[in-house]
Amino acid sequence: MMKDKPVSNSDILILNVDDNDGARYVKTRILQGAGFQVAEAANGTDALSLARRLVPALVLLDVKLPDINGIEVCRQIKADLSTCSVLVLQTSAALTGRDDKIRGLEGGADNYLAAPIEADELIANVNALLRLQRTQADLRNSEERFRQLTDNIEDVFWMFGLYSNELLYVSKAYEAMWGRPPEQLQQQPDDWINAIHADDRAGVEAHWQAVQKGEHYEQEYRLCQADGVLRWVRDRAFLVRNASDAPYRIARITSDITHRKEMESLLHSADENKNDFLATLAHELRNPLSPIRNAVTLMGEADAGQTEVHRKAREIIVRQVGHLSRLVDDLLDVARISEGKLTLRLQEVELHAVLEPALEAVRPLIEARGHLLLVDVPEQPIWLNGDPVRLSQAVGNLLHNAAKFTNSGGEVRLEVRLTAQQTVRIAVRDNGIGITSYNLPRIFNMFAQGASAHDRAHDGLGIGLSLVSTLARMHGGSVAADSAGINQGSSFVIELPLLATAPAAVAAPAQQQPVASRRLLLVDDNVDSAEVMGELLRVMGHEVYLAHDAGGAMEQARAHLPDAIILDIGLPNIDGHTLARMLRAEPAFAKTRLIAHTGFGSARDHENTAKAGFDFHLVKPATFDDLERVLRAV
Repeated sequence: MMKDKPVSNSDILILNVDDNDGARYVKTRILQGAGFQVAEAANGTDALSLARRLVPALVLLDVKLPDINGIEVCRQIKADLSTCSVLVLQTSAALTGRDDKIRGLEGGADNYLAAPIEADELIANVNALLRLQRTQADLRNSEERFRQLTDNIEDVFWMFGLYSNELLYVSKAYEAMWGRPPEQLQQQPDDWINAIHADDRAGVEAHWQAVQKGEHYEQEYRLCQADGVLRWVRDRAFLVRNASDAPYRIARITSDITHRKEMESLLHSADENKNDFLATLAHELRNPLSPIRNAVTLMGEADAGQTEVHRKAREIIVRQVGHLSRLVDDLLDVARISEGKLTLRLQEVELHAVLEPALEAVRPLIEARGHLLLVDVPEQPIWLNGDPVRLSQAVGNLLHNAAKFTNSGGEVRLEVRLTAQQTVRIAVRDNGIGITSYNLPRIFNMFAQGASAHDRAHDGLGIGLSLVSTLARMHGGSVAADSAGINQGSSFVIELPLLATAPAAVAAPAQQQPVASRRLLLVDDNVDSAEVMGELLRVMGHEVYLAHDAGGAMEQARAHLPDAIILDIGLPNIDGHTLARMLRAEPAFAKTRLIAHTGFGSARDHENTAKAGFDFHLVKPATFDDLERVLRAV
């Protein structure tokens, strides 16, 4: 800790006031001999003038002066704000009685000496007064530093008398934290207790009484401010001891921990959401796996001639695989949102091109549950600047939810309305189970779930509506939910800005020609996956060879010189990236098209495959259309 520089006598000015030239001379020589600076005055008028101008540390003041007596001079020095801190040591050769000394001290003198005064006695008295002055100055400076510190921190600092419980000091932060004027504490020292939440008050009072007996005090409780705001605070108190180690005061510090409590609540909620989500995810993944397994078993048991049985089994598998893909896509979108990597491919898009895929995707669920689907969309073109895939996903999620949370035989409506504010409102309404007033404000939160229709198992990951909200905001729009309550249906409205001007008409694209036959090498360590995909490619008219590791891939590639090689990335020993570099290193494969077929689909995964020499990147499971599109480019 930094200490103030010691003050030497040569820095100290003393004003010596005496009308007797000889006595004044002697006292000046004594003071100068002790190293002090000395100024002189022979009367009271000059003394007052010099005191105001020089502001000495001490005035050595004779009582009997020719114009103004010393007691009056002392009174005026102490009464003046510019000199009130100046020490006054009165001396007298004539007025030496007890009453004279009392009158001098009551007039404001800091000490009173009767002449004759020995040199060492004079210097000892001067030094004693100066030490006292320095101690008082240090104390005042310390108190001022303490006050500045406590008045400029957000915590409330208190000081109480130990046995009286009297409030001696409270910092400025009290008013902001308690929402009550500190002046109220002067009339009612326990007023701070009245702001404590009723459920916490008794416990705090009991512990506060116990601290006076030396017990440990540390409490967390709630404050209710006049405007209804609720704050959490942490309160600590400890005994302050004097130089003899005896307790004589209670110091107390109160900190606002509202933000910490909010974070703890959010973490607790997040932990509960995580557990609910994992349980739901396990349930959701098992749901489609069971019918897929049963359909495969049925196809194995049924005769080849039972075409209808095989057709229904295939439809079940395709439908459930689509459901699985939807779950995985939702999870990937959650990851992209969390990392801020969800991107849009904006273009001029007509609204019907957004709605039709969404309706097409939800129709199987609508039909399976026996719902009536009503569509009310203006016939004229409605143009937006957006990502058609993402917008279709947002509308599809709302339609999916409406169908899922409406009991069988319900009604789902899709309505589109233009507004005067150059926006379009896409509304999805149902007469389903509705949303409680508790769930309505949090329905767009990640992993939020409402109740389920009575004929439905708990289903969905609770991410669909959060994605809708995010996608709407990314398109410069918004989404709102409304419900009158349980069994009163729900309404979700996406509002999006319209394109300022409709785009010019473009010629219709030429009809796609069938993909020409290609010689293909398919490399995948999953034998079942490779064989099924190989058969699909052969059905598409291609010549297909299979390999299941890097060594076999190099051997097959050299033997057949394929037009394109479809590579899994997660191969044993040598991964797909390394294998691609090995192929590119051989001149025979410098221009062979390399197609990555992998479960990794992030932007970084695409960058890594491009760096390794791949021409295309397909995410498993690739659809028939994806394969056809890529092979057409080979």
